[in-house]
Amino acid sequence: MELPDLHAIQLNPQRNLQTQIHQHIVEWICSGRLPATTKLPSSRQLAQDLGVSRNTICLVFDQLKSEGFIETYQGKGVYVATELPVRDLSAASPQSKTIQALPTVSKFAQSLQKDTFTDTTLPLPFTLGIPDLSAFPTKIWQQIQRLHHNRVSLMGYDSYRGFKPLRQAIAAYLRLSRGVHCDAEQIIITQGAQQAISLCAQILLDEDDTVFLENPGYLGARQALRSNSIQPVPLRDQCVDVDFLYQSKGKLLYATPTHQYPLGGVLSAGQRLKLIDWAASQQAWIIEDDYDSEFYFNHKPITALQGMTESNTVIYLGSFSKTLFPALRVGYLVVPKQLIDVFAQAKSFMTGESPLLNQAVISDFITEGHFTRHLRKMRKLYKQKWLHFDQLIHEKLFGIATPIAESAGMHLVIEIPNIDDKKLQQHLLQNGFGGSELSRYYIGDAEKTGLVLGFANTTETQRVKCVELIQAYLT
Repeated sequence: MELPDLHAIQLNPQRNLQTQIHQHIVEWICSGRLPATTKLPSSRQLAQDLGVSRNTICLVFDQLKSEGFIETYQGKGVYVATELPVRDLSAASPQSKTIQALPTVSKFAQSLQKDTFTDTTLPLPFTLGIPDLSAFPTKIWQQIQRLHHNRVSLMGYDSYRGFKPLRQAIAAYLRLSRGVHCDAEQIIITQGAQQAISLCAQILLDEDDTVFLENPGYLGARQALRSNSIQPVPLRDQCVDVDFLYQSKGKLLYATPTHQYPLGGVLSAGQRLKLIDWAASQQAWIIEDDYDSEFYFNHKPITALQGMTESNTVIYLGSFSKTLFPALRVGYLVVPKQLIDVFAQAKSFMTGESPLLNQAVISDFITEGHFTRHLRKMRKLYKQKWLHFDQLIHEKLFGIATPIAESAGMHLVIEIPNIDDKKLQQHLLQNGFGGSELSRYYIGDAEKTGLVLGFANTTETQRVKCVELIQAYLT
């Protein structure tokens, strides 16, 4: 165990040395600079460090021990006591300083201080955005990891845009699966979707620009764009209301056209073309978040917005959090060729490069065909879970709750009219289940109340138990 450095104790030779050393040590213990159970230097070593006699240090230790600040153990040494005495630090140390107020923080920080913030996301059953991790091909992933683990080239720097083989793999996948017009140079690797949205905000928006957000919509986008003027856009048939946009003016729209978050609507091809025309006429940007288009159950999703236009108004956003696992924190953007260097430079200011090892592993996972096979397997698995969950809700909650069940994705919305859905969500949380209240996704007054429940990370037993809990709470 490394001993604390007490050289910083400054002594005035004109004053009593024993008193000064005692006061310093008491102050350090009370302020937490010397935490409980910390081992102190021996009396001989401390005397040498401070340039005083050993007898002086022994007298200090005797006084500290009698006051309960330290404990001595034969053959082991001197330690800060586990349970410290209550002591008025200001009385013990004439050098203690008055705590002053912090300088003023930004308006953005002040808005954050008004929020309730929890720094943990427990992976409970029905927690949103958590895939079925038990079904992930861990052995294959670890085999690829081992092949890359000792590669010296992955221990340094590469590119702010991201590892080129991964960008090539993503571009090829997006062209084939989603009809996205792109090459590897247009791919920007990010630390997840949240950083991708923040990066777009930094580059595309000024503080006074108006941003359109679906209402209800994705909370992460609202948080990333909160420094701007936010204009909520209502939904029509559970999709963004394109006609509403034609009546308004703004700089950017964040949208989830392939599987509206959270209600699950799919924007038709005709409405997509109309949305593209709106962006062109307004000279506005569209961030297209294609967050879980891979998990369709009946019909292959409509081509991505980005692939339906030759203009550069659409920036495509994706992530591996749901298709692989959240802890990767790897997302990506498809940006116009004219802005490639701008995005790369802005990313260099924000976070620098993304870790290379994970990028190399994902690249091989895709190019060797494991990614496509995994998606095919998970699509079938999630469809079975969705059908089971939807059936349970119809059977046990008929007449009191309605599932808004689109045939895609990893979550299901249950509409429950005239309910305090936050209390219901807390009831589920107290019983070990995650999820979120539907009203939380609205800007302003909620038009609907209910629950948003992620079924991907659940078992059959957990789904039955969850529906029974909801039934008992509502009846």
